[in-house]
Amino acid sequence: MSNPLPNIIKIAIVGPESTGKSTMSAYLAKHYHTVWVPEFARQYCEKLTSPCTYQDEVNMFYGQLDLEEKMLPQASKILICDTTFITIKIWSDHLFGKTPPEVLDELPRHTYDFYLLLDIDMPWVDDPLRDFPTLRSHFMQLWHKELQALNARYVVISGLEQQRYDKAVAAVDNFLSKTG
Repeated sequence: MSNPLPNIIKIAIVGPESTGKSTMSAYLAKHYHTVWVPEFARQYCEKLTSPCTYQDEVNMFYGQLDLEEKMLPQASKILICDTTFITIKIWSDHLFGKTPPEVLDELPRHTYDFYLLLDIDMPWVDDPLRDFPTLRSHFMQLWHKELQALNARYVVISGLEQQRYDKAVAAVDNFLSKTG
């Protein structure tokens, strides 16, 4: 699915667990006076009463797409996306050894204009939905690999607190200045 509102620039905030994606998404949305798409998987997993299944990954894929589609018309020039369904690919590969075919089919078609890959230099924060504090480097490498496979334009954002936010704004401003 391509962007039905071509004048809206889609910026994805991605990275391993506990890197501040939701907080960064909210910050950037406020800074740029727009809306942000929350991570559907978080809402979905909070309701699960048993471990996540392969079908749950498929459900989260469709849920993320639907949520993004619903939020897109509310955006003001920029839509900030708290993660993307690349996360479904990474988690499915890790947990089940395969990716749902619908995810693989959609990856090259459902693009984002720019990605901020949040670094793992933030302290780990425990959360019932976070599982792999010792695998953050592994997942960071996977994010690089997946973004490179898509030829995605991305920047790694590191630092703590305001420094991290300032770097993100500078990266987005730089990207926007080059897109006209």
